[in-house]
Amino acid sequence: MRKAIGAAMAALAMIFAFLALTAMAAPAPAPTSTVQVQSLPPPASTAPATKPFSAERATNAYLATVKGEARERSDAYFEGGYWLLLVDTAYAVLVAALLLWLRISARMRDTAQRITRSRFWQVPIYVIQFLILTAILTLPLTVYEGFFREHAYGLSNMSFGQWFGDFGKGFALELVGLTILLTLIYAAVRAAGRSWWVWGWLISVAFSVFVLVIAPVFIAPVFNKYYPLKAGPVKSEILSLARSDGIPATDVYEFNASRQSKRISANVSGFLGTTRISMTDNLINRATPREIYAVLGHEMGHYVLSHNVIGLTWIGLVLLVAFLFVNWGFYFLTGFFGGNWNVRAIDDPAGLPVAMALISIFFFFATPVTNAITRTLEAQADIFGLNTARQPDGFATVTLKLSEYRKLDPSPLEEAIFYDHPSGRSRIGMAMRWKVEHLNDPDIKAGPMSPQ
Repeated sequence: MRKAIGAAMAALAMIFAFLALTAMAAPAPAPTSTVQVQSLPPPASTAPATKPFSAERATNAYLATVKGEARERSDAYFEGGYWLLLVDTAYAVLVAALLLWLRISARMRDTAQRITRSRFWQVPIYVIQFLILTAILTLPLTVYEGFFREHAYGLSNMSFGQWFGDFGKGFALELVGLTILLTLIYAAVRAAGRSWWVWGWLISVAFSVFVLVIAPVFIAPVFNKYYPLKAGPVKSEILSLARSDGIPATDVYEFNASRQSKRISANVSGFLGTTRISMTDNLINRATPREIYAVLGHEMGHYVLSHNVIGLTWIGLVLLVAFLFVNWGFYFLTGFFGGNWNVRAIDDPAGLPVAMALISIFFFFATPVTNAITRTLEAQADIFGLNTARQPDGFATVTLKLSEYRKLDPSPLEEAIFYDHPSGRSRIGMAMRWKVEHLNDPDIKAGPMSPQ
């Protein structure tokens, strides 16, 4: 897909000059002659001319710096995630099957009905039971993926107690959020009948918007401490970039992500008055200023390009299809097995395991679609960040640091199916192509040399 730029060839030239003037005159007592002497031009240099900058050579050279055990480890970690997609889906379907075929779900619904006759309040009572039980049943897989696997690849800094504490906080937020969301969706099911999936979808999208608004202020600080970044050239440059892009942020925040992992990250999150520029202490401690500006330029791109809204729109459309699929699948499955499960109507909360299994199956097969959406937005933010921060080499080197948990050089098919960000090769290649078009700009001339 990429074409190499041919190397320039040097030509050698040799110039010989001989100049003599002999004058013959009439006989004289002593003949004379005149000789003119002049310096020869210096010979042309025999050194080869410097090769022009090649985006492909620079990309390959950058990628070649991550090799051996480090490359093998990052490839293995990321490729293992391919299988976990299948394992997670199969596990979710298995848990749903156990709850249905053993009629555990029906008994939880009966418990809710004994507590109250209100159909509205029966739903949150059932949902709380369902979420607690499924969390327990899926805990072995959750512990493996979130704790043991992260430690095996050297990506986690947490003790088991610290990890479990964060897990507990996340589950508490999930318990509250999903209980409210599912209670509202089931209310829509009872009110709207067969068109429930449209209203359920609208409620889900509205709930997502609400979470995006409150997350920077109320959810993120549950897991990490946020504090203003200390004054200095880095902070001044970040705020200057933000002002030039029209981002309404007056401060930059650092948060202690190092308590959890070594991963570097940053974000410009929130809207409707909750906008916040945040960066991990890992980024501050592990990255150069050029790399920091490259990362923040990318994150500012998400904000300026309204990717929250665009992403939510596209994923929302996928979610609409998912609701339609659940509507069809629920009636199809309960038509065959509803009697065995003691579940018939779609407004029966005991049928929630059916819906959850169908959602898991749908998004498993929709993985290439959802990844393509987010990957496209990430690529747009990459380009925006390069034009804003103007740090192509900083962007390339920080991309190499992300390779600790992202495979750098996948096949095109791998990238199309499994990557929710452009691959390392794609991102560094794009940065080097950008550099080719700006080689004569003073700041790029003065910047670091890319490997060739």
